[in-house]
Amino acid sequence: MRNGDDLEGFDGEASSTSMISGSSSPYQPTTEPVSQRHGLGGLRCDLDYLRGTFGRIKLAEVVLALIAFICIETIMECSPCEGLYFFEFVSCSALVVTGVLLLMFSLNLHTRIPQINWNLTDLVNTGLSTFFFFIASVVLAALNHKTGAEIAAVIFGFLAMAVYAVNTYLAIKKWRMNSRQQNSRQTSDYIRARTESREVDHRPEIQRLDA
Repeated sequence: MRNGDDLEGFDGEASSTSMISGSSSPYQPTTEPVSQRHGLGGLRCDLDYLRGTFGRIKLAEVVLALIAFICIETIMECSPCEGLYFFEFVSCSALVVTGVLLLMFSLNLHTRIPQINWNLTDLVNTGLSTFFFFIASVVLAALNHKTGAEIAAVIFGFLAMAVYAVNTYLAIKKWRMNSRQQNSRQTSDYIRARTESREVDHRPEIQRLDA
């Protein structure tokens, strides 16, 4: 018969064996982080972008374009109406496109479509919005009837133009910086490859091994 010490030793060996076999078993329970799940459950708000310069500018653009669009929609009578219709089209288009870009950047959806150059897309949108807001605001200011809604629309149109112009300047600056970094990276890779090839040419023992 086994005494108490033998039983305790046997139990200790069994528990150690089970721990070792459990740790070495390939069938381990795994957990998947929630942030790595695909689909709508993987969406998250990028607060760093919204708190940054470009995020705040995008929010300001959406708000100003929305206010300008609301102001122009409250006008019931116009003669002529071409300036009003053009301003309405510009403010609505800027609101929709900028709102979509804000959602793409704030939810990191642009990272799921790497085939599109999102920085260039944002640059084109801000540049066109600056130009067309300027034209639409000037035309509406020249053809308005001095009503409160028209004056407010012109004011917010010029404010939106100014914010879009600042965004365009910062986007161009960022695009140039990224281009310079990419060019410098390619240049350094080329110099490194040339240096390695020259080292191989000056080491005959490597050539003999290759032969």
